[in-house]
Amino acid sequence: VQLQASGGGLVQAGDSLRLSCVASGSIFSTFRSYDMGWYRQAPGKQRELVASISSGGTTNTADSMKGRFTISRNNGKKTVTLQMNDLKPEDTAVYYCNRVDLGTGSSLLDWGQGTLVTVSS
Repeated sequence: VQLQASGGGLVQAGDSLRLSCVASGSIFSTFRSYDMGWYRQAPGKQRELVASISSGGTTNTADSMKGRFTISRNNGKKTVTLQMNDLKPEDTAVYYCNRVDLGTGSSLLDWGQGTLVTVSS
């Protein structure tokens, strides 16, 4: 499975962005069984899990992003989307999607291309 994220850019604090991640190389029925997550890695920091969505559609968002970030998925298009509102400078990072182990938060596939989000104050 290959994962490619897109939709990042340079925005100002308070703006919104919508990130998309498309999975390729997997059969239709495999993607729909995956629990998926969005991760981010800020400069000089470890990669962290931002939000997850189970195969059944249950979502979870990290505390600092609750109320601002929303994750969703479209199994027919094999995509996972992250809607980010009220962006803050501390949201600046490279964002990635991956299959996630919901028990540990660990990623389960090779990392694909991320997308850079830069939020200016």
